[in-house]
Amino acid sequence: MVNSHGRFVWYELMTTDPEAAKVFYAEVVGWGTVDASMGGIPYMVFTAGEASVCGLMNLPEEAQRMGAAPRWIGYVGVDNVDDAAERIRRLGGVVHLPPTDVPNISRFAVVADPQMAAFALSQWPRPGQEQPAALKTPRRIGWHELLAADWEKAFSFYGELFGWQKVNAEVNMMGTYQMFSAGGQTIGGMSTKPSMVPMPFWLYYFNIDNIDAASERVKAGGGRILEGPLEVRGGGWVVRCTDPQGAMFALAGMRSNKAFGYFEPVSSRDPSAARFFVPKKAAPTMRSSDCQTERPGSAPRPSAN
Repeated sequence: MVNSHGRFVWYELMTTDPEAAKVFYAEVVGWGTVDASMGGIPYMVFTAGEASVCGLMNLPEEAQRMGAAPRWIGYVGVDNVDDAAERIRRLGGVVHLPPTDVPNISRFAVVADPQMAAFALSQWPRPGQEQPAALKTPRRIGWHELLAADWEKAFSFYGELFGWQKVNAEVNMMGTYQMFSAGGQTIGGMSTKPSMVPMPFWLYYFNIDNIDAASERVKAGGGRILEGPLEVRGGGWVVRCTDPQGAMFALAGMRSNKAFGYFEPVSSRDPSAARFFVPKKAAPTMRSSDCQTERPGSAPRPSAN
């Protein structure tokens, strides 16, 4: 059983047009959908086969009036949401939504780090209920990337909060790209954002089979390609995109069927030798309007995997 503390266990899209988003991501990523509405609140779950992958809900009008824009948010598993929320406050972060129960599903909170990158905390009722999928699984989230105002200060915060550990790092003229692990598994990377990006934010990469075909599906569905395809270490390729409502996401795949996500083929004698995503070139150049990271105006609701 994998210990989920400090690992991303759920993801959610809050958007201005859930029906359009449902169609878009079904075409681009290949997700199915299941209605998981509860208590009169519409809620959809994106699925890959029988597995629940992430949630979809409407961005409330009140939140839109306050300036909130469509965005993806990731939930990090913790042993105790209340303790973690209090620790976030002590470390200089913000609790947007205090710990809240979703009956028989989870206890969660919506928070931000001291640099205002938003994320959420999740505690399932039964330990081990939220088992994260392997990072290379097709149609799942394979990488978690933080563009921080100051990556070193950000890492200190997350290391203290979740126990994340530094792994490899790549240094180039744009700065340092620091990868990190949770429970011995490398799950993401962080760097200091380019000056033209207005606020720190988390970016999530979805595993697909063919990066070129997926890029065409993004454009055909009304989304935008912000950058890419870019080749990354291990022979994989990534694109950074926005959906038709403006939520930013990324795709990771191959230009052949040799592998998924960020993983290169490795010898069976050393299955742990897969390399993870490290940019081969400068950090992405994005316009301010492409990165909407306002504080959430209402509570996302996780659903059990």
